[in-house]
Amino acid sequence: MNTNLNIICEDFSYIKGFLKNEAGIVIDEDKLYLVESRLSPILKNEGLQSFKELVIKLRLERFGDFHQKVIEAMTTNETSFFRDFHPFEAFKNIITNEILNEKNFERSFKVWSAACSTGQEAYSIAIILNEMKEIFKQWEIKITASDISKEMIDRASRGIYNQLEVNRGLNDYYLNKYFKFNNHGWAVNENLNSMVQFTRINLVGYWPEMPVQDIIFLRHVLIYFDIPTRREILNKIKKVLKPGGYLILGVGETTNNIDDSFDGVHIGKTICYKLKK
Repeated sequence: MNTNLNIICEDFSYIKGFLKNEAGIVIDEDKLYLVESRLSPILKNEGLQSFKELVIKLRLERFGDFHQKVIEAMTTNETSFFRDFHPFEAFKNIITNEILNEKNFERSFKVWSAACSTGQEAYSIAIILNEMKEIFKQWEIKITASDISKEMIDRASRGIYNQLEVNRGLNDYYLNKYFKFNNHGWAVNENLNSMVQFTRINLVGYWPEMPVQDIIFLRHVLIYFDIPTRREILNKIKKVLKPGGYLILGVGETTNNIDDSFDGVHIGKTICYKLKK
């Protein structure tokens, strides 16, 4: 097959618009090479001869698996256990300093890992809460983890990681306590896996009805959206985050000059964002 791996300007513009409209992904004009490299395998797998044919398929077919494959190919899924470390220390501090006191009567705690990728963040949260299980006796604990990618959600729910992945962020104690090695890799134990409910959510699309969350992790994802899309997502966040609840963003991400409904709060070496009451 003589596949044309060069994108003409018209097709590049359509792909950029498609990604922005369907997933909020903003592709700069100088990232044509990135689109070519990430979408070229789709041309090969789908038997397409050129990016022109890919665009025609996107235009003419009803939104479905093919469109989702294009979106997922352009989604960054870089993650690790306890990524950046300090936000998880802040998470523990919020729990011990506020959640246990404020919700001791209700005994309910809900946390959402949005844009969870392959699940390491969600399982890191679950490990922290499991380590505190004696404190949380008779509490209702619910961890929701979501991602735009069905492939990532399927993989995260299986909870199996290779040696390189567990080496990134997991110490020997956590690895031996919460994982078991088998023919497929390191598998999350049943107890930890059962603590997390994985579901597919497109942050710039329709959100299913969700219970009010105490803490939301939305890390390393806003940077891929333009300001209006960030504002739209934060507006949705406010509807599912309890007043006084915490939004934990990634390094370099902020609500400042985007949404004044949040106050930046220093917790250890992390800035978290508390929804004003």
